[in-house]
Amino acid sequence: MNKNQKILLIFIGFCMVVVLLVVAFNVLMPKPPVTADDIDVSKRTTEEQELPMDKPQLKHKEYVNIYFIGKNENGEEVYKAVKRQYNKDVDGSKIKFAIYALVNGPKIEEKQKGVYTEIPSSAQIINISELPNKIIVNMNSSYVNGGGADSLYKRLYQLIKTAKLNTNLPVYLYINGQRADVIGEEGIMITQPLSNSSLEN
Repeated sequence: MNKNQKILLIFIGFCMVVVLLVVAFNVLMPKPPVTADDIDVSKRTTEEQELPMDKPQLKHKEYVNIYFIGKNENGEEVYKAVKRQYNKDVDGSKIKFAIYALVNGPKIEEKQKGVYTEIPSSAQIINISELPNKIIVNMNSSYVNGGGADSLYKRLYQLIKTAKLNTNLPVYLYINGQRADVIGEEGIMITQPLSNSSLEN
């Protein structure tokens, strides 16, 4: 072993001793406790700041009431409000959702509970215009034709009650694009905007 090799060996041995001493010092010496002031908030990662919440927020369920017809405990015909779940992100405005649901009629499970409608299956919504100061419900002529005066009164009150319950704006009924002031084969007069007294002439 030459002189250079001996020096290298001594140097390596010295380094190992130093490393062992440093390790022993860190292990044996007590560490001061970490306080909140010692944490550098700016060094947190983006992922830590954007962790999802443990519990997802539950959206509050909303409902609208649609008026069909049924019977009370005495067997008398009454207007019955049927509750339907409503999602404004999917269904749009309450008034549109409610009127379309009304014209489409009761669901099977609602029919099984004795609920029915006087609105003909051929009745269709042409469009519903939501203006800043009023709502216009434009229906085809099938909505006001057939069934007789009694049926026509009932289907109109179904519309009136459903509309008034789902908007604070005045609602007007149009048939084929024309404001409906006289409707049906019997020539029933109707005052507008729609209200519970619209048919009291």
